[in-house]
Amino acid sequence: MWRYLKSAFFVSVDVPGLGRVPINALGTAAFAIFGFVQPALWFVGLAVEAAVLPSLAFSPRFQKIVQARDLELSEGSSEEKRAALVKLLEGSAQQRLWAIAKKCNQVLDVYRSQQAEDYIIDSNEHALKNLEWVYLKLLVARHHLQSPTNGETEQTLEKKVQELDQDLRAGSEESESLRQSKLATLNILKRRLATMARRKQTLEEIESDLTRIDNQVHLILENATVQGKPQTIATDIELASDLIGGSIFGDDESAISALDQTYGRQKPDPQKETA
Repeated sequence: MWRYLKSAFFVSVDVPGLGRVPINALGTAAFAIFGFVQPALWFVGLAVEAAVLPSLAFSPRFQKIVQARDLELSEGSSEEKRAALVKLLEGSAQQRLWAIAKKCNQVLDVYRSQQAEDYIIDSNEHALKNLEWVYLKLLVARHHLQSPTNGETEQTLEKKVQELDQDLRAGSEESESLRQSKLATLNILKRRLATMARRKQTLEEIESDLTRIDNQVHLILENATVQGKPQTIATDIELASDLIGGSIFGDDESAISALDQTYGRQKPDPQKETA
């Protein structure tokens, strides 16, 4: 509720020649300033704000506007993070990603040409974007496996694990929060070590998953072309590689985690078209 009150206080309108002006905040400032001349204006200002802020902040229409604006800002930030992940890939990997995206767009174009219902197009677009996202995660994971950061090897990771393990055994006077933090770090190091130890196998699994998605999208495009009636697309896929362990993404783990929440957050509402 605080964000709605804050948005209501700083609500702005377009003023020719001035751009967007926070009229409520300026009005409050005016009451505060002129109140030094006539103190009664302070009470008038408080009364006005007490009436305006709650009525605006609790308005369902205003809350939807705030939510839409926050979502727009969030999506903008997400696109920047996604673009940064694409940028770190080598040229051949980027080309593979663009090829998948092109085929997915072709699928949607086919459904639009068949005059499919809006819900079907929205649902299929969501499913295909999720598939593109999984494809990008696989490419990012492969990038980090092929180019270990900081020149670390199995030997250097093993040394870090041993040192941290000894530190935990000797740190009997440490606070519980510090100990838990070190245990979490030790767990991540062990996962990274396990991933590095099976790097070749993991790379083979990732390539297999990439090839599988390539063929699945090609099949989706073929089916969309030959099917007489547009249908929703099922893109659930069981990967051979493990993308749950964040350590496989190296320094990009936090960006991947944030984008996972973004791309999995919105799903088309099946009631939208029938309401």
